[in-house]
Amino acid sequence: MDYIKLPGQIAANSFDMITAEMAELGLSVPKRTEPIVQRVIHSTADFEYANLLKFHPQAIDAGLAAIRAGKAVISDVNMVRIGISVPRLAEFGSGVNCYVATPEARVLATTHGITRSAAGMRLAQQENLLDGSILVIGNAPTALYEALELHQQGIATPALIIGAPVGFIGAAESKDVLMAQTEIPWIATQGRKGGSPVAVSIVNALLRMATDEHANVID
Repeated sequence: MDYIKLPGQIAANSFDMITAEMAELGLSVPKRTEPIVQRVIHSTADFEYANLLKFHPQAIDAGLAAIRAGKAVISDVNMVRIGISVPRLAEFGSGVNCYVATPEARVLATTHGITRSAAGMRLAQQENLLDGSILVIGNAPTALYEALELHQQGIATPALIIGAPVGFIGAAESKDVLMAQTEIPWIATQGRKGGSPVAVSIVNALLRMATDEHANVID
């Protein structure tokens, strides 16, 4: 069988195709958001994300600043945690935290009648990690709602929320609430679509941007 074997060539060809097909479809996005949009399309093969991805005006700057400051990255589920580039985060002295599968989350969820992912947000707050963090929601609308409620109560304010929960119950609605507020910068997928691969792609695109811009400063 004849096929492309080199990973670098596969990636380069893929992004060339994405650029070309976006042009053919008449899809254009601001230059600043293009690396994120294209990486999400690369991970999903879904060009609808060129229109579904929405950005708070300060989102990218806030995300890059938090990465460079070594702020914690908190995910709602382990599928998101596993996909985020730990080596790139380590360059800035940070890592990924996820509490959804911990015994503490199970106890908290059972005691208060909430989901384990929502309990994970409370645990992140108890560890003093939620405030100033990059919060990445790729699965659970309840985790997004919980984080927004903690902010409304004046308890913790993330530096950036990446809101990409997927599904039918609360997914679109939780993102509407996120995008309606202006105090916390956000990157979100409008409507029901999203998921762990989308959330991971957004974070990894920001990490690449932070790494490349850092390298340019050094050079």
